[in-house]
Amino acid sequence: MLNLDTHVLLHAVGGKLTAREGRLLRADRWSISAIVLWEIAKLAQLKRIEIDLDDAEVSRVLMSVHVWPITADIARTSTRLDIRVDPADELIAATSLVHNVPLLTRDRKLLSSRLVPLA
Repeated sequence: MLNLDTHVLLHAVGGKLTAREGRLLRADRWSISAIVLWEIAKLAQLKRIEIDLDDAEVSRVLMSVHVWPITADIARTSTRLDIRVDPADELIAATSLVHNVPLLTRDRKLLSSRLVPLA
């Protein structure tokens, strides 16, 4: 299983993956932190992305993704990372760490972590 950050999930839905990302995503199940769903809705509300969360294809993709809840353990772990990024990304990274699920991201700060398991 892979844990996708918000932008990788959006690139997957939009068909804009790198070759490496495409290979990884075809070979494994997808998961996301619950905060990713909020982040997508918020980005759409702010018109920073164009996505229709009611679109049948978008709904189909989101329904097939495992969603990790934000637990007390994840919240606590997010404060103990070796990197500082925005709070949503810290929760996404902590989800990978707590569940030992590789994170698929393009974010350079997240990629610089020595703690977070990366895909």
